[in-house]
Amino acid sequence: MTLVDDLVWLIDTPSVTGEEEALCNAVARRLSPRFGADGIARVGNSLVVGRPTGKPQITLYGHLDTVPPQGNQRGTVEGGRVRGLGASDMKSGLAVMLGLLEDDAVAAGPYDVIAVFYDKEEGPSHDNGLEDVLDAVPWLADAEFAVVLEPTDLQLELGCQGALNATVTFLGKAAHSARPWLGENAVSRAVPWLAEMAARRPEEVDLDGLRFLETFNVTMAAAGVARNVIPPRMDLNVNYRFPPDRTMAQAEARLREVCAAADAVEIVDRAQPAPIPQGNPHLDRLVAVSGARRNGKQAWTDVARLSARGIAAVNYGPGETAQAHTEGESVDAVSLGVAFEALRRFLTS
Repeated sequence: MTLVDDLVWLIDTPSVTGEEEALCNAVARRLSPRFGADGIARVGNSLVVGRPTGKPQITLYGHLDTVPPQGNQRGTVEGGRVRGLGASDMKSGLAVMLGLLEDDAVAAGPYDVIAVFYDKEEGPSHDNGLEDVLDAVPWLADAEFAVVLEPTDLQLELGCQGALNATVTFLGKAAHSARPWLGENAVSRAVPWLAEMAARRPEEVDLDGLRFLETFNVTMAAAGVARNVIPPRMDLNVNYRFPPDRTMAQAEARLREVCAAADAVEIVDRAQPAPIPQGNPHLDRLVAVSGARRNGKQAWTDVARLSARGIAAVNYGPGETAQAHTEGESVDAVSLGVAFEALRRFLTS
């Protein structure tokens, strides 16, 4: 089978978040003849394929799940593009992983190449299946380097941003809407701060020649008791993305500074950033053999989970970021071969 055939096969095996069992079973069946029962470890609906033999360990990571379908359940090939649910995010990366695992030169190469296919990445962060895999298979932390094959447009994305979500509250006083002077409108109190937030522009931060953008966005708002009641409270969600040179304490302090006009700020969700790998010879090799452009990751990805466990990791994959989660999701078929050949050279040199 070609990489394109594999991608169509992966798309045609549904794996919406929480429903990955069928694809997990299919991948296990596909790889069992090569790796045997001892070479595949299953953790729920996740798989660890390969075992350490004493060679330097390099690990490939990809999530099995997709977002819900939008009439794009079936895989097709049209005009040099593979179309269908998960084509870019990230079944194209899974197809490349399968190709590398089944490549004789990679198997005979100088590295123990381990692949992790994990579940529930597209759902809530606390349910992400990668944490269970890392807990269940502790020797994964011995990897000298890891590549997460998320969509990157064939660019090497280093580090990743941290993220905070906070409930920002403005308080007022309820009153009859016919007599508003007897109360205080919480929505009106929030307006000047909301105007400041709307005018705020991303702030560029340069780290090791890579650009990251600090952003603050109001993503949810709730207020009101009834149509004829002056609202006594307004709650807003602020999403803050910060560069990896910030500690969590520094990021929280920065968020509270920006939201100082509010009556209360409650941080409800935290995601650590991932540092840029420094001085790792495998990263230097990957840059050299791929010729890929280096970028900072303007998002949060599971490289942060790996970095928190002491594993140097980067994002590199054939998928296209602009195609992820779209109704007409697709990927350039040529990109599959480009990513495969770059990683094959990396794993055999």
